[in-house]
Amino acid sequence: MGKRLKIIRVTTKPISLSILLKGQLKYINKFHDMVAISSPGKELIDFKNEEGIKTISLNMTRKITPFKDIISLIKMIKILKKEHPDVVHSHTPKAGIISMLASVICKIPHRLHTVAGLPLMEATGLRRKILLFVEWLTYKCATKVYPNSYGLKKFILENISISKKKFLVIGSGSSNGIDTDYFNRTKEVKKMALTYKKKFALTKMFSFIFIGRIVKDKGIEELFRAFVRLSHKYKNTRLSILGWEEKDLDPISHDAKKIIATNKRIINLGFKKDVRPYLAASDCLVLPSYREGFPNVVLQAGSLMVPSIVSDINGCNEIIQNENNGLLVKPKDEESLYLAMEKILLDKNFCKSLAKSARKNIVKKFQRDIFYNEILAHYSSLNNRVFNKH
Repeated sequence: MGKRLKIIRVTTKPISLSILLKGQLKYINKFHDMVAISSPGKELIDFKNEEGIKTISLNMTRKITPFKDIISLIKMIKILKKEHPDVVHSHTPKAGIISMLASVICKIPHRLHTVAGLPLMEATGLRRKILLFVEWLTYKCATKVYPNSYGLKKFILENISISKKKFLVIGSGSSNGIDTDYFNRTKEVKKMALTYKKKFALTKMFSFIFIGRIVKDKGIEELFRAFVRLSHKYKNTRLSILGWEEKDLDPISHDAKKIIATNKRIINLGFKKDVRPYLAASDCLVLPSYREGFPNVVLQAGSLMVPSIVSDINGCNEIIQNENNGLLVKPKDEESLYLAMEKILLDKNFCKSLAKSARKNIVKKFQRDIFYNEILAHYSSLNNRVFNKH
């Protein structure tokens, strides 16, 4: 293993640490000294307590805010000069550009950046040009870039002029793998699922579920319209919504807000930290996103033997094989989504066969232990290159 590295992981918001990277820093901290940097708040404090690692708070915005970003950059430089890390590893676009620039200025030997989705995929005009430049500069400053899916790697190489030698997809993809023991139909999970089904009278219903940020580019508008049509035709169906509404970045339309507020067949639960009982109580996950890196919720659903209807886009189509463990639909296509939802609703045997196949694929390719060992091996491979320079 060699000497312990000091590794700083950076995200814009602490929720990315606590949800998208849950357990990973705690595991790697057994072998190397981990520090997490993210925006301040209760979530960062909770993450520190849960993972047992040092955290440093630094305000970073998710919007294009040049003045605030310069302040964040200066503060990041001060932190790095004080901490003297061997490795800085960033996630999310804003944390990436700030920490990679600061790492170059501070001459950090290993500058790693994970790409887990690109807002520029749906951006147009000047905003797209700005986001493209920010990504290019982030990758230019990094010594290694980890797209979390093969489709995302392909998109980057086709749209951003950077040497392909910098890019590496860890394992079969994702940013954290999936804990298949935790996301399993245990007695406890089944009991919580039954409680939820009884509370909302779902025991005789076909239940669809959406989990994610409530924004346009998650396909919420198409999902609501498709479900309204479906529920008018088939009264025995319900749709559960888990997630928080982002009112500033990519907000949903007034019509969509009205549907979620007034449609009695839609159960709006808000954000839930533990999604297992709600998935286990559902018959099918629906994620009609416009863009993804590598969607964790599809891994979670599959691990719980819940089939998924997802857009035929990178990340999603690397987990779901059409008509094997779920269905692929055209992105931004309400009719394609409606027909897929109707098919899985009406054909019970087909739905059962998809559910049966769902977990096998996840266990084989995406177990968390496999991913952790892969990223730990990569960190450890940096060891000699770090300490030979000291």
